[in-house]
Amino acid sequence: MNAPLNRAQRDELRRQLRNELTEALVYAGLARRLPAGHNRDLLTRLAADERRHADQLAALLGEAGRPDRLRAARTGLVARLFGLTFGLKLMERGEGRAADAYRAFADGLPELSRIAEDEDAHEAALLTLLEDERLDYMGAIVLGLNDALVELTGALAGYTFALKGARLIAMTGLITGLAAAMSMAASAFLSARADGASGASSGRHPVKTACYTGLAYVVTVFVLILPYLLVPNVRLALGLMLAAALGVIALFNYYLSVAKDTPFRRSFLEMAGLSAGVAAVSFGIGFLLNHTFGAG
Repeated sequence: MNAPLNRAQRDELRRQLRNELTEALVYAGLARRLPAGHNRDLLTRLAADERRHADQLAALLGEAGRPDRLRAARTGLVARLFGLTFGLKLMERGEGRAADAYRAFADGLPELSRIAEDEDAHEAALLTLLEDERLDYMGAIVLGLNDALVELTGALAGYTFALKGARLIAMTGLITGLAAAMSMAASAFLSARADGASGASSGRHPVKTACYTGLAYVVTVFVLILPYLLVPNVRLALGLMLAAALGVIALFNYYLSVAKDTPFRRSFLEMAGLSAGVAAVSFGIGFLLNHTFGAG
């Protein structure tokens, strides 16, 4: 027979009950939107697991719980916008704490240890079994994003001293960036097609590879030139552009750290250092050209 629960234990189990019901709602809602296949089957199974956990907790507490419908809707929207893996692993990050909470009850309530093991299995399932096209094409996205950050931060930094006026810098940067995006997308297409012809392909479609690379490049271009369109002071625009570049790098590496369990700090510093280094060299070149040839 289980020992009576004290007030703190009941409050903790109520929180976990709400989490289990919420996550069951998320998994079931996403599964309904997917076509028949692996992802739908996996999410349906996870939803059933969470409902079973909720039933066990409700029985221990002697009361029913309610899901957090706002959190469920928010998680579902994130998963649809940014991919299943990112949205669900962001949600499952809380399950590490849930598993620990269940293990804290292990002595008096051994059945909660089994729930903790299930939560660990959910994390492994989402990491290794879920099929997500965005992650399949992450290499193409990294190529477009990183190339745009390195090339355009350097180019805009150079243009800031080599050219006169924020609008002119923005127009020149836009032309440079869009031309480079098309070139990069074409290169990604040819590379993916060549890999397929040689038998080295990982299943990536050449057209999709080109689209992911080009789109990542174009979005980055518009983010970086926006300060020059909004701020007439070119030096202030340069500072805002560099801040925007750091913001893009931070957001992207946060996405990777959640979706693929990569270390955020190391990858962020690597990308930021590369972009900042190229920007500093290009800024110096623009400064020298401006003073040597009087272009400004």
